[in-house]
Amino acid sequence: MAHATLENSEPLAEQVGHSGLAVAPGSIVIVRDAEWLVTSTEETTSGTLIRCQGLSELVRDSTAAFYSGIDTIVPLDPEQATVVGDDSAGYRTAKLWLEATLRKSPVPLNAPELTVSTRMLADPLAYQQAAVRKALDPENLRPRILIADAVGLGKTLEIGMILSELVRRGRGERILIVTPRHVLEQMQHEMWTRFALPFVRLDSVGIQRVRQKLPATRNPFSLYKRAIISIDTLKQEKYRSHLAKYKWDAVVIDESHNITGKTLNNRLARVLAPNTEALILASATPHNGNKESFAELIRLLEPTAVTPDGEIIESEVKRLIIRRHRHSEEVAREVGADWAERMPPQHFLVDASPAENAAADELANVWLHPENGSSPYSGDNGSLFPWTLAKAFLSSPAALKESVKERLRKVTPPADGGQAREREALAYLSDLSDAALSAPSAKYMRLVEYLKSIDVSRKGTERAVVFSERVATLHWLRAKLLTDLKLKDDQIRVLHGGLTDVEQQEIVESFKQSSSPIRVLITGDVASEGVNLHSQCHELIHFDIPWSLIRIEQRNGRIDRYGQKKRPQITTLLLDPSNDKFAGDIRVLKRVLEREHEAHSALGDAASLMGKYDAKVEEDEIRKVLAGKKNLDEAVPTPDHVIDNGDSIGALLARLAAGQGSTQPSAAASGATDAGSGLFADDTAFLREALQATFATPAASVADNGVNWHEYPNHGLVSLSPTRDLAQRLEVLPQSYLRDRNVIDELKLVVSPQRGKALLQDARDNKASTSLWPEAHYLGPLHPVLEWASDRALSNLGRNQVFAVRGDVDAPTVLLFATLTNRRGQVVASSYITAQIPDPSNPEFVLPTAHGTAHEALETIGFTGAKAINHGPVTVDSLQRLIAPAVRAARALADQFSDASATSIEQRIDRWSSRVDRWEEDANALIQVKDLKLRRVTVEQERLMAESMKPHQQLVRPLLVVVPQDFTDENGTGE
Repeated sequence: MAHATLENSEPLAEQVGHSGLAVAPGSIVIVRDAEWLVTSTEETTSGTLIRCQGLSELVRDSTAAFYSGIDTIVPLDPEQATVVGDDSAGYRTAKLWLEATLRKSPVPLNAPELTVSTRMLADPLAYQQAAVRKALDPENLRPRILIADAVGLGKTLEIGMILSELVRRGRGERILIVTPRHVLEQMQHEMWTRFALPFVRLDSVGIQRVRQKLPATRNPFSLYKRAIISIDTLKQEKYRSHLAKYKWDAVVIDESHNITGKTLNNRLARVLAPNTEALILASATPHNGNKESFAELIRLLEPTAVTPDGEIIESEVKRLIIRRHRHSEEVAREVGADWAERMPPQHFLVDASPAENAAADELANVWLHPENGSSPYSGDNGSLFPWTLAKAFLSSPAALKESVKERLRKVTPPADGGQAREREALAYLSDLSDAALSAPSAKYMRLVEYLKSIDVSRKGTERAVVFSERVATLHWLRAKLLTDLKLKDDQIRVLHGGLTDVEQQEIVESFKQSSSPIRVLITGDVASEGVNLHSQCHELIHFDIPWSLIRIEQRNGRIDRYGQKKRPQITTLLLDPSNDKFAGDIRVLKRVLEREHEAHSALGDAASLMGKYDAKVEEDEIRKVLAGKKNLDEAVPTPDHVIDNGDSIGALLARLAAGQGSTQPSAAASGATDAGSGLFADDTAFLREALQATFATPAASVADNGVNWHEYPNHGLVSLSPTRDLAQRLEVLPQSYLRDRNVIDELKLVVSPQRGKALLQDARDNKASTSLWPEAHYLGPLHPVLEWASDRALSNLGRNQVFAVRGDVDAPTVLLFATLTNRRGQVVASSYITAQIPDPSNPEFVLPTAHGTAHEALETIGFTGAKAINHGPVTVDSLQRLIAPAVRAARALADQFSDASATSIEQRIDRWSSRVDRWEEDANALIQVKDLKLRRVTVEQERLMAESMKPHQQLVRPLLVVVPQDFTDENGTGE
C-alpha cells in the first residue's frame, strides 16, 4: 500500500466547517502527475483528505491518501471528458471498464436493500438478515448495534453480513475486530471463507511479524487496514496509545460483556468507541444485572440513549439492540433440521467411594457446617473459602489436593492458635485427598463407563467434550483417560487459559476437523464463550457443575447451536456423598441443572431466571442456597414464575425480544439482492473477460505472460496463478490459508455458493483433509481477485475519457452517474441518468431520464449482455460536443432527486439533533453533573457528527456514449 501521507488527522470536532475540495467517490483526480480514482473523502484541518486507487501505469495496484492542504489535487472536469471509440469485440473493453467503475462506486449509505451479504456463504436466514437491516437502519446516523442474540444463533455470521454491507457502501475500508484470544482464528476463518473479507490475525505470531516490518515508533495499525486481535493484547498500554491516534470505519467487539466496569477492557472500549463510525458489540449475556454497567455499554453505542443521570431510554435502546433466542418465533421457524433439538439431559448421580465419603464428611462437619459454628479458616471473609474447598472436592480429588496445597502456601508457620488450627485441618484434608486419589474415584469410573458406551475409543469416531472448572482436574482426567480408554497421546487434548493463544487456537481448529485425531477434548471454561465445537461432536459432559446458569448455558451452547445436525446430548456427573448435609447440596445443584433445561425449553435464555446476568453473582446466590441462607425457588424461580420486573435490564431485553418477533422477508422475497449491471452473466464471466483483455493467452504460464487460467465446469472451479501484483495483494490473507492451500502458486476458486458450502463442509468432515481451509475459495462479490481485475480494467481508458459504443437507442445518448455525498465524503444518494440528444446538430436540447439502478439504465440503452455487438468502432468527431450539455442536463435533473434525498436526510438529522438538545437540557437541569467536561464533549461530538452527515456536494460523471446502430457522424463518414 502506497501512502502519500498518514491517513488520520485531527478529531471530528476539528474537521467540520471546511469547504473542502470539489471531489467525491468516483471522481478522477490528478495528483503528482498520476491519475487516481477517488474511493472516499473526508474534511480535516489539513483540507480534504482523499483516499484513492491508482489508475496510471506507475501507481496501478497502489492505494494512497492525499490532503488538499498538502498536495495539489486536480479534479478532472466531467464536461471536458474526451470521447473515444471502442474497437474491441463485443465492446469488451467498454463493458469491463464500465463494470469496474460500477463495482468501485459505493452503494448509498441508506439503501434499504441488502446487496452483497445475500450472496455470501451463509444460509439466507431472515432473522440474521434482520440484524443487518437493524444495523443499517437510516434512523441511526451511524451503524451501531448490540447483537444480543442468545447462544448458538450465529452472531459471527451476522457480524460478517453487516461488515460486508458496510464495505459495499464505502464504510468498511478500515476494520478492527476484537475477540477473546482462543477464537481469533475461528473469527478470521469465518470472515474469509464466507465473506471474502481478509483480516490479518494479530496473535503473538502476527504481532511479531508486524514488529519485523515496522520500526518501534510506527503505529502498527497503519500497516494493515483490516485486523483481528485479542482484547488481552489490545488492552496493553502501548497498543491503547496507538489506538487513540487511529480512526476506524468499523470496530467489532465480540463477547462485549467483558468491557464494562472499571477495567482495562473498559478503558480500551472507551478509546475505540469515539474513534470509529460503525460499532458492533456482540454478547449472548450483554449485562450483569447492574443498570449502571448496562448503561455504560449503551453509551458506547450512543451516548444520548442514556439520560445524563444514568437512566436507559427504552425507546432509544430499541434502535440499538437486537435480541432473539432459540425458541423465538422467527428463529424456530427457520432453523429446522440445521439445528437438531437437544436430547433430554442426563444427570448421573454417582455414589461416592469410601475415601470420597471420608473427605466429604470432613468438609461438611469441619468446614461447611461446623458444629462449633466456625470453620478452621483464619483468613478474611471466612464464609467463602470452605465453599471453595467444596467446589474443588466436587470437581475431583486432584482439585481438592491442589486447593489445599495453595492455601497451605499462604498460611505461615503457626504464630497463633488460629493459623495452627487451620494448618492442622488443611493437613488432615490433604491426607484425605491423597487417600481419595489413590483409591478408585466413583465419578471418574462413571465417566469412563459412559465414554465407552458411546464408543469413544482409539479406533472409534465418536467424540466428546468434557468440561471442568479446575485445571488440576483437567490434567488428572487426561492422565487417567489416556490409560483407561487406551487412547494415543494425540487423541486426548487439554484446553485451558494458561495455554498461549497459538496453542488454544490450534486445539480448537483441530477439533473441528473430521481428520483430527482428538476423541476427547477436556476443557475449562475458557472454551465456554464463542468457540464452535459442534461440527464433529454432539456429546458434552459436565464433569463438575458450575454454580451458574449462565455458565451452564454457555457450555451447552458449544455443541447446541445452529448447524448441529445430530441431537446434542448433555450429560452431567454428580458425586453423591453419604453425608446428609452434602447430599442436600447435591440435590440443590441437580435442581439448578434441571432449571437450566426448563429455561432453555420455555424461554430460550437461562440467564433470565435468576436475573443476575453475571456468572460470579449467580454463583454467590447458589452458595447462599447451599449455605441455607436462601430458598432455591427464591434464587432460581421456575420459568412460569419469572416476574416481569419493569425496572430490570432482563425485562427490558425480554421486551425487545418480544418486539422483534416479526422479521422482514428474506432476500429472495424482498428483492434484496444485488442484481448487478447485466453486462456480465456473473462474477466468473467478468473475471474471465478481464483476464482475456489483460493477457494475450490467459491459459499460458506466468513466465509466458499468462496466469495458467483454467476452468473446470464439471467441478464448478476455476484456477489461476497469481501475478506478482496480485500476489502482493494476497499477502494480507491468513498465512495458514496461503500455506495450506499453496495460494501464491495456484489460486483455486469455486464459482457457486452451493459448491462453496460443500467444500467448506468437506474441509471439516473429510478424514483425509489436514486443513480447515477449503480446497477452493468462493468467488464472492467482494473477493480481492475481482477487485484486482477491476483495477486492471479501469486502466483501459486514458485521462478523462469516455467510451462510445452502439446500442439500441434512437438518438445519441450519454449514460451518466450522479451521486450526492455528505461532508464525510460518503454517498448518501445516487442515480443513473440517460441523457438523449435527439438532434446532434443541436446538442443543447437534451432529454434526461433518471433510473434507479445501473441495470435499468443499461437495459434502456440496449447495452447489456449479448445485446452489445460491435460492428466496428464509432467515429467520435461529432460526439465530443455532446458531453458538456449532457453533464449540465444531468446535473439539473440530479438536483431534483438530490433535493428530495437531502430533505429526507436532514429530517432524520433534525430528529437526531432534537434528541441531543433534549439530552443537554436534561443535563443542565441536574443540580450536580458528575463530569461537566464529559457532558460537553458528548454534546459537541454528537452535534458535529450529525453536521458531518448532512448532504454536501453532488457529482455527475459521464460513463458511456451510446449511438444508434446506423449512426454516422455529421460529415457522413459513417463507420
